[in-house]
Amino acid sequence: MHHPQGTGQSSRHQPVLVNGRHYQWPRQPTVVVCFDGCDPEYVADGLIRGVSPRLTAMVRTGFYANAHSAMPSFTNPNNVSIICGAPPKVHGISGNYWYDRDTKTEVMMTDAGPLSAPTILARLSQAGVKVAAVTAKDKLRKALAVGLAGDGCEGIAFSAEKAKYCTLAEHGILGDEAQGGAPVPDQYSPELSLFVLDAGIRLLKAGRAELLYLSLSDFVQHAHAPGAPESDAFMQAVDARIGALLDAGALVGIVADHGMTDLSLADGTPSILYLGDLLDERFGEGQLKVICPITDPFVRHHGALGGFVRIHALGDVDHDEVREFLSGIPGIQHALLREEACRRFDLPMEREGDVTVIANKGVALGTKKGAHALGELAGTRLRSHGSLAERDVPFIVSHPLKADYRQTARHHQLYNYDIFDFVLNGTRGEA
Repeated sequence: MHHPQGTGQSSRHQPVLVNGRHYQWPRQPTVVVCFDGCDPEYVADGLIRGVSPRLTAMVRTGFYANAHSAMPSFTNPNNVSIICGAPPKVHGISGNYWYDRDTKTEVMMTDAGPLSAPTILARLSQAGVKVAAVTAKDKLRKALAVGLAGDGCEGIAFSAEKAKYCTLAEHGILGDEAQGGAPVPDQYSPELSLFVLDAGIRLLKAGRAELLYLSLSDFVQHAHAPGAPESDAFMQAVDARIGALLDAGALVGIVADHGMTDLSLADGTPSILYLGDLLDERFGEGQLKVICPITDPFVRHHGALGGFVRIHALGDVDHDEVREFLSGIPGIQHALLREEACRRFDLPMEREGDVTVIANKGVALGTKKGAHALGELAGTRLRSHGSLAERDVPFIVSHPLKADYRQTARHHQLYNYDIFDFVLNGTRGEA
């Protein structure tokens, strides 16, 4: 339900309750950036070699910590966790792709259908805050826009990928303004993320938003390690745009949805365990289905391969026997029954597999040989995510924290989905 625009200064003193936490209205323009795939190594490398001076200044004058992502360490579960301020068991999104037990079909998350909790963006917008969300890819925009843009809502939500098709009715902004005179970049390019940041800068300077969520693409990180010329160029370009947000008077928070790990052998070939083949050989064909929840419409840079998969029993197979078999395979860190996986990683029961499998660092988990588009890697090393090895993410706030938030950060595990709490409630900001 849409609520009318807040009027009067008194409404700005009323915090907004979302998924068990209260959030203050922004006291100054506030931007949260999800730096997709930004492993802490990229930040450290940039600091050591002077590649990203504005990020380095944020780290030194504001706040920096390594936080945990939600699990699995994939894009959609973490972006939704960030904007809900809560783990997947609250909002229901635990993958880009899953197996629907009821319909016995495999489902791709390309819209907001299964979102089961309100977002911080929507609730603040409904309270009267000017809110905008810009994403690299449209698959995510539809989830972030729930209750924010479209259907009579007053916020703005659009993607770089589909910017020229924006309408007031669906996105809260027209295509010409969303594009800002810039061409829409290729979806497999660094420019897709830079488009998002540039759009955020324009919205901020035009007074169209006082709270922005900007979600980037991890195309560069999938292809290039820290220190590579391509990584340096991208980090420098992002850094300049972060500087522009700060220079425009914004309070900026930066987190990542996941880190990134090299999943290739010394000779450059991908290091892959094909669990579907192993399970067919042990339990018989058609008894078990392997679901790779990293799968999405854009697989060229990772081949639908990551460090986390779900096993669903289709036949009469003992789940614990499957778990024990998988636990004994070198390269697998954890094989967990459904209830244990959900308890340990705050996952929703209804979308979890009968057995959850997490790889060791440096190992990718796949279905069957020939089922993954490895040829699309175009000779580059396989770099991907999903496991516990990619759970560490940077957590950066441009302004100093209040004393109680410094204490919280010191004594409790931080998660990327704490970022809105820290930037809206935990900073001294500007009076």
